[in-house]
Amino acid sequence: NKSSQLSSLPLQILLYVNGVYYIFYFLATLAMIIYKSQVFSYPDDFLAPDLAVLFLMAILEVPRLYLGFKGNLTEAEAPLGLSLGLTVGSVVLCVYLLLWQTYVLWADVLLNAVLLSAYGLESGLKVTAIAAFVS
Repeated sequence: NKSSQLSSLPLQILLYVNGVYYIFYFLATLAMIIYKSQVFSYPDDFLAPDLAVLFLMAILEVPRLYLGFKGNLTEAEAPLGLSLGLTVGSVVLCVYLLLWQTYVLWADVLLNAVLLSAYGLESGLKVTAIAAFVS
């Protein structure tokens, strides 16, 4: 019966919350990188990669969220699958900022842990939604 609605309300809410949280995450992480570059002896050749990872992550976040919204609302597995793929990339960059950026403060750990948890929950909901669309 195709008349039943398959799109996921919890996924839609989580995508929205993640979008709002990511803006906060980006600004807070950027502010902390600037703070750390002023307070600690931040080698110049380490500042650029940390900033590049943050900006690359922000660039990935736009299509990731857009495809997630679109795929869920149109009940199309392709955009949702692409969004899931981009989420994997975002997770890798998030783990970099959690473990391998030049200086990791407790606030970095907290911000990244929340983001990774949201990515994990969102990915589970995406897989569930894709399975519902395909069946």
